[in-house]
Amino acid sequence: MNTTEFFKYLFLMAGVTYLIRALPFAMITKKIKNPYIKSFLYYIPFAVLSAMTIPAVFYATGNVYSAMAGLLVAILFSYREKSLTTVALLSCTTVFIIELLFKIF
Repeated sequence: MNTTEFFKYLFLMAGVTYLIRALPFAMITKKIKNPYIKSFLYYIPFAVLSAMTIPAVFYATGNVYSAMAGLLVAILFSYREKSLTTVALLSCTTVFIIELLFKIF
């Protein structure tokens, strides 16, 4: 692929991405009052974040069991409303310890 083709594709992708994000702002001028649509739009960021994060968790480590242990620790401490730093440190520490145990045994 030469440079001219690359920039054509790049600008095309940028335009499509911009239109997808800008059209709802341009077309929806009134406030959304429907409770079903509001609740749907409220939960979209959480659904997208979990759909991107959860599969990546299982491929981030060398072992599925250490990934599951780290995920369970993260869910447990986030459910107990611990800070993001605490949850991240505890889950990373759990994964590290489980990985060490698998290398020893």
